[in-house]
Amino acid sequence: QVQLVQSGGGLVQPGGSLRLSCAASGSGYTVSFMGWHRQAPGKDRELVAQISSNFGVSYADSVKGRFTISRNKPNSTTYLEMYLQMDSLKPDDTGVYYCQIVVFGPAIFKGDYWGQGTQVTVSS
Repeated sequence: QVQLVQSGGGLVQPGGSLRLSCAASGSGYTVSFMGWHRQAPGKDRELVAQISSNFGVSYADSVKGRFTISRNKPNSTTYLEMYLQMDSLKPDDTGVYYCQIVVFGPAIFKGDYWGQGTQVTVSS
């Protein structure tokens, strides 16, 4: 099994910045999808940014130009980590943010994994 542990988030004023981190436990598995989702109060969870195994990125229109997703390239001494740099934050960015990875192999690790969620509040 793989565990994802998130850090970062909090309260920030409009126009401010925050950085979220997501650390994955273990090693020896291959990831097919990595992304950040958010769930605003009273709304469905939405995918805001994703990054592929070859580091290709895409963003929801609502965050394009303001958010940056990135990841490391783990080796024998470092675990997989993913980040979401959020700049020029708006009150509409408020919500609980979740990281997600999808592992396609080996079979013992195969599955869909989620972080515990972290609250981001943008308010003056």
